[in-house]
Amino acid sequence: MSSIKLFIITLLSVFLLNCGDTSGSKKNNFSIETNAKNNTIALGETLNLTLKNSKNLTINSVTYKLSDRIVNPSSVLENINLGKQIVTAVVKYDDTSEEITSTITVLNNEAPKIYDYKIINEYPHDITSYTQGLEFHNGILYESTGQYGESKLRKLDYKSAEVLKNVNLANQYFGEGLTILNNNIYQLTWQEQIGFVYNVETLEKTSSFKYGKSKEGWGLCNDGKAIYKSDGTEDIWTLNATTLAEESFIQVYTNNGKIPSLNELEWINGKIYANIYQRNGVVIVNPENGAVEGVLDFSALKEKVKQHPGLDVLNGIAYNPETKTIFVTGKRWDKLFEVEVFIK
Repeated sequence: MSSIKLFIITLLSVFLLNCGDTSGSKKNNFSIETNAKNNTIALGETLNLTLKNSKNLTINSVTYKLSDRIVNPSSVLENINLGKQIVTAVVKYDDTSEEITSTITVLNNEAPKIYDYKIINEYPHDITSYTQGLEFHNGILYESTGQYGESKLRKLDYKSAEVLKNVNLANQYFGEGLTILNNNIYQLTWQEQIGFVYNVETLEKTSSFKYGKSKEGWGLCNDGKAIYKSDGTEDIWTLNATTLAEESFIQVYTNNGKIPSLNELEWINGKIYANIYQRNGVVIVNPENGAVEGVLDFSALKEKVKQHPGLDVLNGIAYNPETKTIFVTGKRWDKLFEVEVFIK
């Protein structure tokens, strides 16, 4: 079995979803029943909602909502985010009302496409760097690294690995992903619930920001307007580029289930490329609804770098708009690979 097939099988089977709340959310008077098998349904399918009236009360009206959007009792699932979604019924009866909720899980209706890559160039990379984030800006490669007492932010000449500028984080911080927007560098820390903002030219720290509902900091990218943040789960959060507040999130799902452990992120041609921690692979995510549209196995690259006791997994994706190619590396890898990606 090829490594690519093995990766795909692992991706689509190991991360099978938890099917959700099969019992629904029951109240004394009413409950919601759906046609979703094991409370799981796919995009494009019709969701049928039925109100169970256990006490045969006289109902004046029922309003159904799916993730705060009013829907009909029978609705085709279109333009909706994937993952666990809340179904709500607001029932009015006898001059009173009752709100009932249940949970369904929405899957994608298509399997991810399998992508492959071709190595264009290999460049040196600092073998001591525990790479967490990687991004190009005006032809310069910016890198964030992790580990307590080793975390740093760097500007690099990617062809020679020359360090153009370096900032060390204080020992109590474990550096994580980074992204660059509006001449600012945004860098996460892992479990410290704080991110830092730097001047892109000088690397001078200008401010910091706190996380919201996301518990940890893993990866960052941006689309030129908003910032996207992973937290080690299947969630990708959207941050306001001005306030850095978490405004919403998507859940990353295939046609089979969720993809947890999302780590380094990169925005490439309207999609989010997300590294799966410990899998040496990448999923290509639709930022509108969380659907995994493609998968990419970079496992073979780890065999092309120097093998040593500190060698760790793939982590680091950067798109260079000047070359229109993707650059990838890993934690304590001695090489940076420039690749072209295509559908297999």
